[in-house]
Amino acid sequence: MVTEQILEYLEYAGHGLSLIAVAVIVGGFAVAAGRYAVRFREAGPEKDFQSFKMDLGGALTLGLEILVLADVIDTITTEPTFLSLGTLAFLVVVRTALSWTLALEVEGRWPWQPSPEEEPNIDDASNQHAKEAGDA
Repeated sequence: MVTEQILEYLEYAGHGLSLIAVAVIVGGFAVAAGRYAVRFREAGPEKDFQSFKMDLGGALTLGLEILVLADVIDTITTEPTFLSLGTLAFLVVVRTALSWTLALEVEGRWPWQPSPEEEPNIDDASNQHAKEAGDA
């Protein structure tokens, strides 16, 4: 009896997370569109559109991550079958692929690639070494 009640609460939590994910995506779109409208006159259309894509991509990525969490909870609350497990695996793969392609579109690199700020600059390293050699 207690287990059934816990599963019922988890089911509500899964539905709640799905609603939160949709709200994050819709809210993120509204914020990105509002920023785009405000910045349209200040920045050039191309630069402003890049900012719009980054804002929208961030909201979509966060919403997709929350949806994956909701799907995991929904799978836990249903009777475990190979069909439900296969459905969860399919949804996680599709949403992960979408997240990766969004990251590629927004950031211009795959999620596992280092960002330009993280990459060591070879010229800076050789200049630092030359400077240290000159000080000695």
